[in-house]
Amino acid sequence: MKYAWIELHSRQWPVSLTCQVLGVSPSGYHARKARDVDTDRPRRRISNDALLVHIKAVHAESKGEYGWPRVWKQLLAQGIRVSKDRVQRLMKLHGIKAKTKRRFKVTTDSNHSLPVAPDLLQRDFSPARPDQVWTTDITYIWTDEGWLFLTVIGLTQKVAPERGNNLLLRGVNPKRWGVS
Repeated sequence: MKYAWIELHSRQWPVSLTCQVLGVSPSGYHARKARDVDTDRPRRRISNDALLVHIKAVHAESKGEYGWPRVWKQLLAQGIRVSKDRVQRLMKLHGIKAKTKRRFKVTTDSNHSLPVAPDLLQRDFSPARPDQVWTTDITYIWTDEGWLFLTVIGLTQKVAPERGNNLLLRGVNPKRWGVS
């Protein structure tokens, strides 16, 4: 504000005098005036809203796998000059983050001396009547809320020979458990 006033009245009073009265240095006034000349060229700074659109586009192209370092590098490759701190701040502010990849963890250890359950079927998967042999399986599914355990219980039934005599899993009869 002071520099603008000095500029406005520079023809009436000497710059050094107005700077002294207003308590600013003449070198500060001249430096400001030199910076004002540079503002004639267009600004290159992209707005946060426009940058956020570009960030979301790069993040979507990577199917959510890119975090801020790779998003920033991709923006630079597209010719958008922006600091990595700004990309990091905007992504954190809007909750944009990379999907974390989980390492495969072996959960079965067959090399042990613990007792093993007996094989009651002796690998004979063709029972004489339906509902004689049951099969189950369990799996673990990672979700945003933690591990989810999924158990499947099925019944075996003899399948027609033209189908290769495979297992047929069907739903458990809810009446058996008192559920209608």
